[in-house]
Order: sequence, then structure tokens, then C-alpha cells
Amino acid sequence: MVDKIQLNPQTLAPPQGPYSRGVKVRGSWMIFAAGQLGTDRTGRLVDSTLEGQTRQALENLKSVLEEGGARMDDVVKLNVYLTDMSQYEAVWRVRAEYFTSNHPASTMVEVSSLGFNRDVKIEIEAIAVVD
Repeated sequence: MVDKIQLNPQTLAPPQGPYSRGVKVRGSWMIFAAGQLGTDRTGRLVDSTLEGQTRQALENLKSVLEEGGARMDDVVKLNVYLTDMSQYEAVWRVRAEYFTSNHPASTMVEVSSLGFNRDVKIEIEAIAVVD
């Protein structure tokens, strides 16, 4: 297990979701996971809903991390790209299932589109640190 400390200074408002303001780490390897979509192994979207696409994108991210010998708990930075920021709470609900404690630092931004498929609603990329 990597030494990972959440950084949530008292001088800032507490995070309003399952993330940390910053993360301090010490480890041997870093994994930079490319953006993951809510697609199956054939590249097809698994669901038309944001919740379904978020869950599949996180499962895909989990697979990438496991391939590198990491777990979701090893994620120190998460970037989330949404096509409709008004639905961010749906993302946080699903995300809370995968990051139950020691939340990664996080950024979430709205974008006009993701990839070549206009039905894609979310893309998630991460940085993890492992021993």
C-alpha cells in the first residue's frame, strides 16, 4: 500500500463531494490511465444513462489499474469530463461506490463532446501511485 495522505486544509471549504483538495504520496510507480468511456470491450456504449456510463467508465479504469498492479485506492488524481455539468450529482453517487475513503484529488469539467460518438456523456482519467 502506498503512503497517501488527503490534503483538505482548514483554510478552504470542505470538498462538496467524494474528493480531496490534494493528495500527498510516496511510492515507487505511477500509472497514468487514459480517459475511459462507458464502453464495453467491443467499443459499444453499455448504457444511455450517465449513471450507467459512469459505472462502466470506472470499471474500465479499474481494469487498467489492475493491469498495472494498482487498485482504485491507489488513485491520487481523477479528471472527469462531462457533457452536462448539471448532472454532476449522478456522477458523484456512482463514484462514491468506488472511492469510499481516502478520496483522490479531483477535477470535473464540462465539455461540448467526447470522442466521435455524440451519445458519450462522460470520460474519466486517473493517476495512481503504487509500490
